[in-house]
Amino acid sequence: MPSFPAEILLGIYLGLLVGIVPAFVSWGLGFGFKYVTGVALPGVAVTVLAIALAGVNGGLLALTDESITQNPTPPRLLTAVVVVGLVSMYAHSKGDQVAAEFPQRLALSSLRSERISRKGAKIVGDGEEVKISVVGEVADMEGYPPLSAELRAELRNAELTFPVDLRLEELESRMADRLQTEYDLGDVSVTIDERGRATVVAAPPFSGLSKRVESGRHAVSVSGLVPTGLARGDEVTVITPDVQVRGTVISARTGKGGGENPSIEPRSLEEPADDGDPETPVRAPTTDGGPGRLTIAVTRTDVQPLLRASDVKIVVEPRGTRREFEVVSMLRRADRHFRRLAVRSSSALQGLTLGPAQLRRQHNVTVLAVRKQEGWRIAPAGQTVLEAGDELFVAAKRDHLEEFTRSMV
Repeated sequence: MPSFPAEILLGIYLGLLVGIVPAFVSWGLGFGFKYVTGVALPGVAVTVLAIALAGVNGGLLALTDESITQNPTPPRLLTAVVVVGLVSMYAHSKGDQVAAEFPQRLALSSLRSERISRKGAKIVGDGEEVKISVVGEVADMEGYPPLSAELRAELRNAELTFPVDLRLEELESRMADRLQTEYDLGDVSVTIDERGRATVVAAPPFSGLSKRVESGRHAVSVSGLVPTGLARGDEVTVITPDVQVRGTVISARTGKGGGENPSIEPRSLEEPADDGDPETPVRAPTTDGGPGRLTIAVTRTDVQPLLRASDVKIVVEPRGTRREFEVVSMLRRADRHFRRLAVRSSSALQGLTLGPAQLRRQHNVTVLAVRKQEGWRIAPAGQTVLEAGDELFVAAKRDHLEEFTRSMV
């Protein structure tokens, strides 16, 4: 009879011999279940199944070679069972890990409705938001000029935050909109996996002025005496001998010949002013005043009168108080606070209809707006149904707001 150490070694050998097939099965179960459902299969169940498969495998091996299982002893069998259990558990965990890292890019609509995995993504904001980061190189979009090295580096380091319960397709759409707006891209395509890693294909800005003109408006340049401190977005009235035309400033350049003094092209808020002092910040680029050229957005009917005028007078129009700021001030004076809430699949808000829910009566909160996948709903109707991935904007007193958040979200 072999010694005890020999029995242990024989048990290890037997466990490895009969545990190969159960290990592959355990890996496959772990990977498949995690990849399809997003939930890990219990390790105990996989281990029990693996030991059962190992018993069947050992029986089949005994039919071909009786010496493999001849005169088995308890230490040998126990060691073999432990080895099979350990190998199957390791294979199962590796299957889970591979499934979590494997890109969810199959062309199936059900997979695109999946959400970010809280286990593998960068969750911030008390678990309500996810930080999406760009991985890999930012590729050039076919049919467009290549990106500059500076713009490519900026996109590569981009990190944006979104509600964690949004579907992947909604995250991709919102991130593409943000990148196109913030970096003035000509076009962009974003692909996000369940771990919050984004792959970006982008085109550089291929037009400047035309992207600043709103739909239904036209850009016209006129020459005249440009006021000091004029900024892009200001409302002006251009006076010609024939008509008075009101428009929105898109760009301007002042100075002799329109080329000596700074223009009001886009500039960062932190960019130093052009006065030689690198420490002097500016809030927005403005004109220095004097003779120059002004480009404004006007309606189609106002284009021809401006084109016929050789010289014009430019008058700046007041924009008045921003009404949104006025509303915020009024609510704050009434001791009301705002909060944006992400509707999760597990929250009490999921599937709720605003009218029957009577949130104002039950929770003392007012729903200001709902942001759905198709767009905003300001002062939403009572038949609006909240779905997972929606954003709810509510206002209430601070204590009511905290209580509503705890109970409903």
